[in-house]
Amino acid sequence: MRILAIGDIHGCAIALDHLLSVVQIQPEDQIITLGDYVDHGLDSKGAIERLITLYETGQLIALRGNHEQMMLNCRHDGKISGWLQMGGKATLSSYSTSEQLNLLNVPDSHWNFLANKCVNWYETDNHLFVHADADPNLPLAEQPEIILFWGLNDRPLPHFSGKTIVYGHQSLESGLPLNIGYAICIDTLAYETGWLTCLDVENGTVWQANQIGETRKFSIDQCLNAK
Repeated sequence: MRILAIGDIHGCAIALDHLLSVVQIQPEDQIITLGDYVDHGLDSKGAIERLITLYETGQLIALRGNHEQMMLNCRHDGKISGWLQMGGKATLSSYSTSEQLNLLNVPDSHWNFLANKCVNWYETDNHLFVHADADPNLPLAEQPEIILFWGLNDRPLPHFSGKTIVYGHQSLESGLPLNIGYAICIDTLAYETGWLTCLDVENGTVWQANQIGETRKFSIDQCLNAK
């Protein structure tokens, strides 16, 4: 069984299709997506639909990112202006064939996925999976949501568990993952650099794909940067 982590998708549904294809997902694989499925890119609706389909196979653990949390907050309080400026306009546009931006266009199945199927963190024997960061002195079950979604430091600090942290959120403009040994960031800014990243967390294989179908493969060891 492979444990495969996928970084911030941000509405790049076609890149996600290409990535899943090149990784050649097997029935026994476990897939962990690190959040930020919506906003900025052109097809947040499509990205959520693909994730729901994957979730229904039983293979997907979907983390909630700060952009999903902003979207959910808007549904509860009706205040969307701040979210629109953070990429929400692209999300609502993907749910509408007109220029009208309305949360009512988002189907209940998508709200249910974001609110009830996504989780704030995940943990395996060797790795901690979070969207943005983790307090190094607290178990994941005790982490404040603001740290999990928005981060505490520019980079995570080593966790007391000794497990490797796999995270997103940081928006790496190089298009390459950041490997600092005890933590690995795989938010490669898919909607700008074009590269969406998948990491096999046990053997270190990295696959990337973009919206036009280009792919590449390398080892996470090539991205080691402890500075």
